[in-house]
Amino acid sequence: MHELDHFSLLAPPPGFAENPYPVLAALRQHSPVHAIGPRSWLLTRYDDVLAVYRSPHVSSDKKREFGPKFGIGTPLFEHHTTSQVFSDPPLHTRLRRILMGALNQRAIARMEAGLHTLVEGLLDRLADEPAPDLIEHYAAQIPVEVIGNLLDVPHADRGPLRGWSLAILSALEPAPSAEMVARGQQAVSEFLAYLKTLVAARTAHPGDPEADVLTRLLRGDAEGRLSETELLHNCIFLLNAGHETTTNLIGNGLHALMTHRAAFEQLRAEPGLINPAVEELLRFESPIQLNNRVATARIALSTREIEPGDFITVAIGAANRDPAEFAQPDVLDLARKPNGHLAFGQGMHACSGMNVARLEGRIAIGRLLARYPHIRFAGTPERDPRVRFRGFRRLPVVLA
Repeated sequence: MHELDHFSLLAPPPGFAENPYPVLAALRQHSPVHAIGPRSWLLTRYDDVLAVYRSPHVSSDKKREFGPKFGIGTPLFEHHTTSQVFSDPPLHTRLRRILMGALNQRAIARMEAGLHTLVEGLLDRLADEPAPDLIEHYAAQIPVEVIGNLLDVPHADRGPLRGWSLAILSALEPAPSAEMVARGQQAVSEFLAYLKTLVAARTAHPGDPEADVLTRLLRGDAEGRLSETELLHNCIFLLNAGHETTTNLIGNGLHALMTHRAAFEQLRAEPGLINPAVEELLRFESPIQLNNRVATARIALSTREIEPGDFITVAIGAANRDPAEFAQPDVLDLARKPNGHLAFGQGMHACSGMNVARLEGRIAIGRLLARYPHIRFAGTPERDPRVRFRGFRRLPVVLA
């Protein structure tokens, strides 16, 4: 019997959250389609994860999973079964079309100047902090402002947004505590109450649908308007998806570069490498490590077939370090090419905001290295202990 036969995400081995990659590598070699429960499988090979992402025979609907986890009809259940990421066509198709229309290349180009201004201001203020923290004072500030601008949330109202996002997403962990679930339920309720007032104001005074996603969602499309529930929960989804992934992209990326100093110096000396560097940082430390699907038909994978109704967890971080796809996968290679990482997913559920996240990552990482080329850690970074979302709670630094 192999020592990993009883591996479970509900009770992972000590140190897994800090560094999951050795365990994931062993699973990829010895048990790539690994049973983690009755009719529940963890996939760690790149080809298997890609096959599931691209398969027409999987569902992202989470009602079966989230009913027992959150309670049917609770705020968390309603939110996570209504948002784009956990829905199937035709709802998913409509929501994605409306959102992608607001996140097209023209819209992203319009964001760039404001994003530069935001980042330069944060870098200025970072120098005034008595104990600068690259998460609290930098990485986490950027996506909140970007999503706040997309929804045109008044600046005075943005204070609670990050806390709501963290509480809602933390409940998605494989084994959230009762306290985590309770915080998530409260956060959804508070966010909904706030959004109702924002929607009422925007209904009375619409914005520019080319720049204001909330106005665009309110307007709907040729098929009609979203229901109030769909509208509100997809505003929450926009904040959550954009906040968590981008905070982790920036935080993980800066930590990786500061830890691998040769790569840091290479990027500082060759700022034109920033595009492939961001892709490599996404591969090397994927902001989201786990995703889920339910099989709707039999699916053939590398070592077994998955049956209809089986629950599938894809290990994105494991797939992104599969040596069958990436040469020397544990090496940070800023010029890696090709780099078909799966950090943003694939297929119809590929991340709607991936190009916004890339833009934020490029500007945030590139400008920090240029402004503070001798930055170093001040004490030990504190990693977030969650296993679905990979990031840091604190990255204390000395600026230089």
